[in-house]
Amino acid sequence: MPHGKKYMDAAKLLEPDRRYLIDEACELLPRVSISKFDATMELHLRLGIDPRHADQLVRGTVVLPHGTGRITRVIVFAQGEKAQDALRAGADEVGGDDLVKKIDDGWFEFDVAIATPDMMGTVGRLGKKLGPRGLMPNPKAGTVTFDIERAVSEIKSGRIEFKVDRAGIVHAPVGKASFTPDQLSANIATLVDAVQRAKPSGAKGTYMRTLTVAPTMGPGLRIDIPSALAAASA
Repeated sequence: MPHGKKYMDAAKLLEPDRRYLIDEACELLPRVSISKFDATMELHLRLGIDPRHADQLVRGTVVLPHGTGRITRVIVFAQGEKAQDALRAGADEVGGDDLVKKIDDGWFEFDVAIATPDMMGTVGRLGKKLGPRGLMPNPKAGTVTFDIERAVSEIKSGRIEFKVDRAGIVHAPVGKASFTPDQLSANIATLVDAVQRAKPSGAKGTYMRTLTVAPTMGPGLRIDIPSALAAASA
């Protein structure tokens, strides 16, 4: 399907075969967004791994220094003092059996679900409903924990989960078109650094192959990976 005129005009601002330094890319990114709303900037990092092998999986969490630019709705499965911790940290909904029943009846007005370990037996009943949506609490994602206050606060302030897909690519939001170039650069560099630190022992050859960042609607920019890693350590 051919691209529209706005997309083609935005694409003319870019050099197709060029890998931009991270600062240059972040100056250009808001200009190539063609949506009327405040578009999300999405990172796509292709890795030189085979995710079919258990020793080559890449997964982790990272707190973006400037957040994602969107309001994240967080629910918590907890009881007693941990439920109070969740409320103090700003959780949107807190509960136990009552919250499980609410979701079982079809309510899914949330983005992240957190649970204390002792609640996972109860939450497990929702596996078939939360699992396919990517909403099931998971220790590897930091969403099964007794440190509820910290988990809620980090997610609300910009913690995201990254995970390689079946094609060996990490996809993640890194901000909004309204972010300043410095904010976008810091978020991108932080995420790339986190993926670098999560390099699996089974990875061979070139680990990071290509890095592209694109607005929700608009052409993507190839970013020079060494410049992004250098920005993270600066």
